[in-house]
Amino acid sequence: MFDWVVSVIGSWGYPGVFALMLLENIFPPIPSEVIMPLAGYLVAEGRLALLPTLIAGIAGSALGTSFWFVLGAWVGAPRLKRWAARWGRVMTVSPGDIDRAQAWFDRHGGKAVFLGRMIPAVRTLISVPAGIARMGWGRFLAWTLLGSAIWTGLLTAAGFLLSANYGRVADVIDPVSKLVVAAVVLVYLYRVVTWRPH
Repeated sequence: MFDWVVSVIGSWGYPGVFALMLLENIFPPIPSEVIMPLAGYLVAEGRLALLPTLIAGIAGSALGTSFWFVLGAWVGAPRLKRWAARWGRVMTVSPGDIDRAQAWFDRHGGKAVFLGRMIPAVRTLISVPAGIARMGWGRFLAWTLLGSAIWTGLLTAAGFLLSANYGRVADVIDPVSKLVVAAVVLVYLYRVVTWRPH
């Protein structure tokens, strides 16, 4: 996976960074913890420039998470809870889970969106209750861009600083990224098997 991500970014350049970050936020097949450090590595190698790389990563992240915001606003809580009641096992979400997520978002609002951008899995899901709550688009986008800029910048800087140890980083990140994908699948399957409506 490590070599594939490097190949995509190396071949496509900034659109590759954008596309991978967009996909990571719509359906997380590859974590940003792999994408942006590798982009940072390519910046250190002189194959990409820093500012356009950051802009591509932040823009892909913001657009991807906006998909879930719009979906949450369009679907709304009542319909989402009906879906959860009917398809809860497949969604691994119950109507009660939706109520709790909404209550948590209602307490924290913009801070939840900002901090959620830096937490794996949450960075995608936090957009749904924001959309359901009809959070102002400008406010949502501002918090999203701020959180994404910090997280993307930190990951890119890490890749830039570790560029001298590319071989070692590849040996660590490649199996770790495969484990992350396998863990996501296993957690989903476990939740499907053990799901109980509540």
